[in-house]
Amino acid sequence: MKTLVKMIVVVSALSSVAMAAEVDHREDRQQDRIARGVQDGQLTPAETARLERQEARIDARIDRERAENGGHLTPAERRSINRQQNRESRRIYAAKHNARHE
Repeated sequence: MKTLVKMIVVVSALSSVAMAAEVDHREDRQQDRIARGVQDGQLTPAETARLERQEARIDARIDRERAENGGHLTPAERRSINRQQNRESRRIYAAKHNARHE
């Protein structure tokens, strides 16, 4: 019984670490998409600035919420941030695929 409880605690801790890593990894991927859009000329300077400001807001929110919770995000915060990152991902796609080019 004690072994089972220990296993559950370990699995819970690992899944929480994995989910937190996913938030960070996704931030990096979205930054890379913006950078590639700039390099390819798919994003204008105004589009790039707007996307970067929104990315900075998301990053600040993540940092603030982690600071409030001892370095972790609650499941509700992760869901909310994921929705926000989904919206930003759609904005990046739309900006890269519109008719405006640098």
